[in-house]
Amino acid sequence: MEKGKVFIALDVADRREALAIVAELKGFGAGWKIGKQLFTQEGPALVKEIVAMGEDVFLDLKYHDIPNTVAQAGLAAAKLGVKLFNVHAAGGRAMMAETRKALDTLPDRPLVLAVTVLTSLSAEDLAEVGYHATPAQQVARFAKLAEEAGMDGVVASPLEIEIIRSVTRPSFKILTPGIRPAGGLKDDQKRIATPAAAIAAGADYLVIGRPVTQAPDRKKAFWEILDEIRNG
Repeated sequence: MEKGKVFIALDVADRREALAIVAELKGFGAGWKIGKQLFTQEGPALVKEIVAMGEDVFLDLKYHDIPNTVAQAGLAAAKLGVKLFNVHAAGGRAMMAETRKALDTLPDRPLVLAVTVLTSLSAEDLAEVGYHATPAQQVARFAKLAEEAGMDGVVASPLEIEIIRSVTRPSFKILTPGIRPAGGLKDDQKRIATPAAAIAAGADYLVIGRPVTQAPDRKKAFWEILDEIRNG
C-alpha cells in the first residue's frame, strides 16, 4: 500500500449504509476501515464482499487476549483477505510475537499493527487505569515493544509520530486515527491533527471517518482532504 493511504472509517449501522459509501467513493484510492460496530452487525461476510470488489480493508478489531487466541484470530483475519488488522500492544510481547509467528506461515500475509494509546485518552485517563506516564511516553514504550515483538507498525495519535520515529526503524509503519480536516470538529477525539500535518510528521496511513461519511457531499469532502495532503 502506498504511503499516505487514507482509510475511510465505515462506522455505520449496517451493510446497506456501508456499501452505499463504498459505491460512492470506490475508485478514488481510499481503503476501508471496518470496526467493531459494523463487524458485530454484519460479520465476516461484509469484509469478504468489500475485498472481492478489489478494495483494501483495514480490520479494526483491536485483538487483546491470550497469545494463542489472538494468533488464531489473526489467521482468520488473513483468510478474509484484509490488507491489515490490529492488536493491542497492551496484550504484551508474547501475544504479539505469537501472532506474527502464525502469520509468517502464510504466503501472503496482511500487515499487523499494534494499538498504542487510544486517541480518546488523555494523561488523566491513563492515570486512572494505572499508567503513570504521559501519552507520549506510553506510546513510545508500546511502539518499541511492538517492534521488538515483530509487529509491522503501530496505531497511534498523530501527536506521537515524532517520538515513535525516534525509537523505531524507518520502515516501521504508523497508522494514525484522530485525523480532522482543517476547521473540522474534534468529536470525541482528544489527540488529533489535520491530514497534512500527520503526513508531514511521518504517518504512513490515515483513518478518517465522520468528516467524510457524514459530509453532505462525501466526494467533495474526500477530495478536499486529498488536496490538503498534497498541498501541505
